Amino acid sequence: MAAMTFVSCKKDKTDEPTDPKTYTLTVLSSNEEMGTVTGGGSYEEGTEVTLTATPTSDGYAFVKWSDENTDNPRTLTVTGNLELTAIFDYAYVDLGLSVKWATCNVGATKPEEYGNYYAWGGTTTKETYEWSTYTLTEDEGSTFTKYNTTDGKTTLEPEDDAAAVNWGGAWRMPTDAEWTELRNNCVWNWTRNYNGTGVKGRIVTSKINGNSIFLPAAGHYSTANYRAGEYGYYWSSSLSTDTPDRAWYVDFDLNSESRDYNYRYYGRSVRPVF
Repeated sequence: MAAMTFVSCKKDKTDEPTDPKTYTLTVLSSNEEMGTVTGGGSYEEGTEVTLTATPTSDGYAFVKWSDENTDNPRTLTVTGNLELTAIFDYAYVDLGLSVKWATCNVGATKPEEYGNYYAWGGTTTKETYEWSTYTLTEDEGSTFTKYNTTDGKTTLEPEDDAAAVNWGGAWRMPTDAEWTELRNNCVWNWTRNYNGTGVKGRIVTSKINGNSIFLPAAGHYSTANYRAGEYGYYWSSSLSTDTPDRAWYVDFDLNSESRDYNYRYYGRSVRPVF
């Protein structure tokens, strides 16, 4: 009798098709007021995905991803679950100087916006700016609790610096010397209509690399806003050591820009540096 051979029709499990793995790509914004991110979701393994970080205003900028990558847009291949955060910060311009200059005033989100006004050493806005509302004096400008003739402090400390407090990070108010550097190494051109916005001020262009920032003529505050559209007044972080009831600032109008000092209680613009 002939032998019979039986062949199994059972399929080897290794031959069965497997479903592709799916992973989650989570993308976040470090500050949703400053910028948004697209590209997150669930993807099959091996999918090529593009992530895009978009600032919400000209006053903000994408800095980097949380893994230190700086590509934007950024393309990556999905190989596993991943979470990335887009880091946003205030925008700045490199003018080839010792510090980088912000594109906006504190309180503004666009270069043409005036932003807020601060007393020298004050970090919050006020309805009026007078000795009676100034926080670092006990008797309306005669005796000072800080930055006086006895404590030896001549430059604002971080807790009294409107840029450092309101923006954080490495941002701070420029010193008198840094304003002088800006004046000496840049061309200051008056404009009556910055980028079609109707805002007056100075376009400050570096003689070193040709980059520029705009300083709106935001005026200053005492009991009301004075000379907005005609003058710009920007605080430095430097005390006037000969007259400690005053601090140094830069002012400009249609015809000139200059360095001056005046009473600390005035509300003036703040342009941060780092």
